[in-house]
Amino acid sequence: MRDVAKSATASFSQADIDFPPPIGGLLKRSFDITGSLIGLIALSPLFVMIALLVKFSDGGSIFYGHRRIGRGGRIFPCLKFRTMVPDGDKVLAAYLATNPDANAEWIATRKLKNDPRVTRVGAVLRKLSLDELPQIINILQGDMSLVGPRPVVRDELEIYGTSAVYYLKSRPGLTGLWQVSGRNDVSYDSRVAFDRHYVENWSLFEDVRIIIKTVPAVWMSRGSY
Repeated sequence: MRDVAKSATASFSQADIDFPPPIGGLLKRSFDITGSLIGLIALSPLFVMIALLVKFSDGGSIFYGHRRIGRGGRIFPCLKFRTMVPDGDKVLAAYLATNPDANAEWIATRKLKNDPRVTRVGAVLRKLSLDELPQIINILQGDMSLVGPRPVVRDELEIYGTSAVYYLKSRPGLTGLWQVSGRNDVSYDSRVAFDRHYVENWSLFEDVRIIIKTVPAVWMSRGSY
């Protein structure tokens, strides 16, 4: 199954040949552009406030671009407000080396409920999902969609097995079926199933429904991706 995912993410140029246009076509793309422009304008004061909080909390960078797998296997920088300490990779490695339970949790989910890398400001931003707002820029650039599968890294996509093909048919989403269905409260297999179901049953009505349900899901603070 890993061979399926690896071959599917070979290169951007090859992916454009092997994969058809993303689900939803021009209709979904027009919806994304319109919605993200409205969101960017409406939330601009919040953007500025968060940027200042992140910058003045420890003097580090405001944004962080994490390499994620996009439509057809393209790798893109998934933008977020920085929520971790600058030397996060070293901090994580040291923490996992001395905490077997945390290491097992990381291997199983690629996430930690008590992540030592997260800053105080970052913890609040993550709880409210405000760290993900810069992904509106990713949407305007065409790397992401307002609604879609959960953005994943290459190692995670290999876990998708044969379902990786469905993931690669769509742009990753700022929100998605996974976010309004429990987020970290569900198993990884369930997340994969949500992504596959979304792609196989896409409709603009479903996108609107998911966006509406995202607001209460975020305020209930059911985890963070």
